[in-house]
Amino acid sequence: MDELERERTISAEEEVRIAAVAFETQEGMLVTNARGVILRVNQAFTRLTGYAAAEVIGRGLDLLFSGRHDAVFHEQMWQALREKGDWQGETWHRYKNGKIHAEWLVLTAVRSETGMVSHYVGNFTRINANAEAAIHYLAYCDPLTHLPNRSLLLDRLSQALASSARSGRHGAVLFLDLDLDSLKTLNDSRGLALGDALLVEVAQRLQRVVREGDTISRLDETISRMGGDEFVLLLENLSLEAPEAAAQARQVAEKVREVLSQSYDLDGLEYHCAAHLGVTLFCGREASVDGLLKQAGLALYRARDEGGDGLCFFDPAMQTALDERNALMADLRWALQRGQFQLYYQAQVDAGARVVGAEALLRWLHPQRGLVPPGDFMPLAEETGLILPIGLWALEAACAQIRSWARTPATRDLRLSVNLSVRQFRQADFVAEVEQILHATGADPSRLRIEVGGSMVLDDVNDAYTKMHALKSLGIGFSLDDFGVGNSSLSYLTRLPLDQVKINRRFVHGLPGQRNDAIIAKTIIAMAAGLGLSVIAEGVESDAQRAFLASHHCHAYQGYLFSRPLSLPEFETFLRGAEESP
Repeated sequence: MDELERERTISAEEEVRIAAVAFETQEGMLVTNARGVILRVNQAFTRLTGYAAAEVIGRGLDLLFSGRHDAVFHEQMWQALREKGDWQGETWHRYKNGKIHAEWLVLTAVRSETGMVSHYVGNFTRINANAEAAIHYLAYCDPLTHLPNRSLLLDRLSQALASSARSGRHGAVLFLDLDLDSLKTLNDSRGLALGDALLVEVAQRLQRVVREGDTISRLDETISRMGGDEFVLLLENLSLEAPEAAAQARQVAEKVREVLSQSYDLDGLEYHCAAHLGVTLFCGREASVDGLLKQAGLALYRARDEGGDGLCFFDPAMQTALDERNALMADLRWALQRGQFQLYYQAQVDAGARVVGAEALLRWLHPQRGLVPPGDFMPLAEETGLILPIGLWALEAACAQIRSWARTPATRDLRLSVNLSVRQFRQADFVAEVEQILHATGADPSRLRIEVGGSMVLDDVNDAYTKMHALKSLGIGFSLDDFGVGNSSLSYLTRLPLDQVKINRRFVHGLPGQRNDAIIAKTIIAMAAGLGLSVIAEGVESDAQRAFLASHHCHAYQGYLFSRPLSLPEFETFLRGAEESP
């Protein structure tokens, strides 16, 4: 054997010595079994992490986990190792001294002769300090406001819970957002740069409000929009007593509202922006990090609902209400398929107390809950889009009833009024949908009256004009519901093909004694008369109300004075009784 051949030949003993030297590199190295239990580490591992070999051998890799990677990250890492045999990437490990460092980790699977994984070999290198700082900033700071972002907030909130558990002191999470519509208007009218400038100024004002040690974090949950308008304030070391801690948190929240309500100078533009705050207290680990953010979020939603610069504290009743709402929403999704909806009918009478029609009112008869009030489920139906199939069913059921009543002389002349949702009316194929229903049911269109609200008209007057004239050409009538409430305009009284105006119950309730209600009711009746429209008043409950309306020439009435909303059998019984009355 020549010299070159001898150099190429390495004995088993030499291989062991070479492997030992290779293992003791400047990179941290470790060997685990197939279950991830550490079997061996090198000196560089000890130097970098601070752990002696005896402290880690026999323990799992999770000893080094920092908590900055979630379960999904680790599952994907192990899956890649199982499928491909190797994995590498940037990780954050917590060393023995508690500090967290960025590393580049490479893991490789070692397989036996049978192809089964017997060991894993890992080596890692510290990312240099400058690069680590840059990575940390990008991972945990918001680049616009330079505040901690959501990831760092979660880490600090977890630490705050642990600290609270040790000290017994309360903490608080303040979840706030700006007036979203105002921010959107600013971005749309003056450009994103001014919107960003506003957020930066908000961040600076928040930093001036809270004392040192509080954490302010910006949450960008609306990923479709650049930036974000939501912030979280984490307050620690509050009082041992909950009432006093709540007062301390409220004091900070009030100060936040005060400073954020002051005008902003944005490139010469004086701008004002409202803020809403939701607050929840914590003490120890009674709630999880995610649970606290959800509680503060629920309080924030309540603050938004209250309008203005709302401030609301979380109450367990809010969570109960949310759970109930979610359960109701789940039931609502099945209600139509299970035939739980019914139409109820409330009589409409003329000046001579003769029943001339009815309003069809949707009711949900739940097998366990009983009769669910419309105010409880209609907003959910609107929010989820279920109002479209539900509204279609109600329209079909009303038209089928018109057809059924047409077979009987006593009911063939009744008009049936049906309410539409805004979403239903805005459907591009709504007119065709109504035509199809009329054709399928055989209902006389002249017996159908659609009630439209001011909001569905004003949002797109041209679209409303086109659709209403198309339906009018079929013979369908229209009643303007809630005129004088919310978005009302005299202009569409002349443009739209209306037949009737309905006086809202809130103006009827104060009659005849409330001067303002009396003026409004008289004005509506006079305007309708001038335009050739009939008038119906809803919510009529007393003879005095009816007498006042009649004295000013109101044409029709609807309310408990005559009949409450009735099921179909009850309504038809009521009709027979009305016919027999003198």
